[in-house]
This record gives sequence, structure tokens and C-alpha cells, in this order.
Amino acid sequence: MKNLFSKSLSNKKWALVFTSFLVFAASLGFLFYEGSKKTVALTLDGKEQVIKTHADTIQEIFDELNISLHSEDFVSPQKGSKVTDNLKVVWKPAKQVQMVTEHEKKTVWTTADTVAELLKEQNIVLGEHDQIQPKPQDAIKNEMSIAIQRAFSLIVSDGGKQQKVWSTSATVADFLKQQGITLNELDRVEPSLNETVKENAVINVIRVEKVTDVVEEPVEFAVVSKQDSQLQKGTQKVVTEGQNGLITKQYEVVLENGKEVSRKLISEKKVKEKQDKVVAVGTKEIVKQVSRGDSSESGKEFYVSSTAYTANCNGCSGTTATGLNLRSNPNARVIAVDPSIIPLGTKVYVEGYGYAIAADTGSAIRGFKIDVFFSSKSDAYRWGRKKVKIKILN
Repeated sequence: MKNLFSKSLSNKKWALVFTSFLVFAASLGFLFYEGSKKTVALTLDGKEQVIKTHADTIQEIFDELNISLHSEDFVSPQKGSKVTDNLKVVWKPAKQVQMVTEHEKKTVWTTADTVAELLKEQNIVLGEHDQIQPKPQDAIKNEMSIAIQRAFSLIVSDGGKQQKVWSTSATVADFLKQQGITLNELDRVEPSLNETVKENAVINVIRVEKVTDVVEEPVEFAVVSKQDSQLQKGTQKVVTEGQNGLITKQYEVVLENGKEVSRKLISEKKVKEKQDKVVAVGTKEIVKQVSRGDSSESGKEFYVSSTAYTANCNGCSGTTATGLNLRSNPNARVIAVDPSIIPLGTKVYVEGYGYAIAADTGSAIRGFKIDVFFSSKSDAYRWGRKKVKIKILN
């Protein structure tokens, strides 16, 4: 019985020793396994961590971490590189970005951090006036859409003032908004607001305004002739002096770029009534004529048909037949005559004209007809054509 008990105790002792050995061997193996791992510092998409690994290559590290690598990703060192202790590994996953321009739309993969870095990566250079959305300093995000609008030059004329500008607008309305140009109610634009803006085009903004203009206008008096049998025929007498009237007219004026293009009468108001001029015209006949042979004798009187002329009429030289320069002597009292009736140099008195000298001739002055000189056309027109009495003074 004692031997059996001793034998059993011996077996248990050996079992315990064996078990202890196994635990020691396992612990020693574990410590050796862990101690043989390499320390690797990872920067994964901007996040840092440190791991211990038995991986032989960079690719095996990512396999252990269940990270799928794409050909467009940035990995440093390269995926096939050997893993060494205290190795630093950087991984930046590529992001899918859509690039949109006026004539092209394409999808690219990039590891750039910002839009500016992506443009540099794609060899895209922005002009001074080009526009991009999002902004160059914005961070790249997966499936981001980047729109580039190339600027082009054109001319804008605002209210008649032209300047060269740059635009990325699609329509005229967009362009005006981009330039900060506001249209007033009556303004118009050429071409129309919904038309597409083209390079080197001219956008014409016409500033339209309506204003009111009040104008005073005279109403000219008329000359009314009344026959007077008490006056000698050929003479006139002013009975009532004429006075112009006055009216005010209100106009609606349309201005385009400050220049008047139309005018519409809105109202009219009479301020002052006109007063016509009344002239008495003599009708009393004095029958007294002289023969052609006696007409040049001193003191003789007779009636002639008279007209008036000036020194500045069409075809006139301003110099009389006797050499007198009427333009230099506007106050001269001269008549043109038929020398066979009134010799040149004769001093005369013309009814309604006064003292004068026969110093000129004319192709239309024939017989008992004279042409009296006035310095102004208005006086000549006022004289008109009439029959007057003339008296020979020498």
C-alpha cells in the first residue's frame, strides 16, 4: 500500500514539473516572438500611430491592418520595400476629384491636400481674372467637383463711357451682376440680358431718363393794314404798335446717355396775349407826273414804283455804280435809278425814306422805278414794294 502511494506521488510530481516546463517554454517563446517584432511609425491619412510587426514588406503591414492600397495612393517607402526597425511609413489615400472647365469634364485621382496643390499637380495655371470654385486654399475632399472658368476680355459701355473688362459670365445678366452694374427702370441693354456673352463683344448699357422741360415761346404779332383815305397814297402811319404775346410749353423729354432723343408736348399755357400792329395805308391820289425830259429838273415831283435792296443780297458786290462802298457806309441814303429818268448824282427826297442821292443802277430798274438802299434785310423786307413820291432837289 505504501509503495503504491509513493509511486502515485512521484507521477504527480513529474506531471507538475512537465507542466511547469511547458509554461516556461511557452512564456519564453512568447517573449522571444514579441521581442523579435520591428517597431514601425505609421502616418495613415494624416493620423499617426506606432505598431510592432513581423511583416517583411510594407505591403504586408497594410495587409495586417486590412487597408487596401490603390495604385494612385501615395506610399512611402514603396509597397515592396523591406520593413526595418524604427521605420517610418506614410500613406495618403488618393481622392477622386472631378475637374470641370468650359470645354472639358474629367475625373482625376489625387493625393494633393489643397485645390492649389492639385492645380500644380495637373499643370493647370490660372489667369489673373480666371475663377475657380472651391477656392485654391480649400482642402481636397473625396468626390469633390472643381469648376474652372476662364476669363475673356470684352468692352462695356455704361452711359457712353467705355472700358475694357474681363468676365467669366455666361449671360449678359450674369455679366452685369458680376460687374456690379445696376439697371434703372427705363435703362436698356444691347445685346439683351439673356444672350450669351462672347469674347471681344461690346455690352452697351444705355441710360434712359425722362425729364420735364418748360419753355417760354413768343407769339409774334401780325401787321394789320387799314386803308386811310386821308393819307396820301403810298404813305403809311402806325396806328397801334404791335406787341408779342407769350406762352409756356411743358415738354416730356427723353434722354439717352444724357442726350435728347425725343420731345413730347404735354401742356401749353398762354401767359400774355399778343397785340397786332395796325398800320394805316394812304389811298389819297395826287395825280402829278412829269415827262421823261422834265424829270431831272430841280423841284419837280413825280410818283415812281419803289423796291428796296441791301449791300449783301445775292450777286451784290456792295459797291454802287458810282463807286460808293455801301458795306463800309451802311448809313448812306442811296437809291438806284434809271439814269435816263434820274441822272446819277442827283439829290432827291423820297417820301417815307428821306433825303438821298441817285448813286446806283440795276438791271431791273427801268423807267419810273427806284430801288432804295437799307443796311439791314429786315428794313428792306419791311419797305416791300410800293408807289412813292420823289422830289428832285438839284
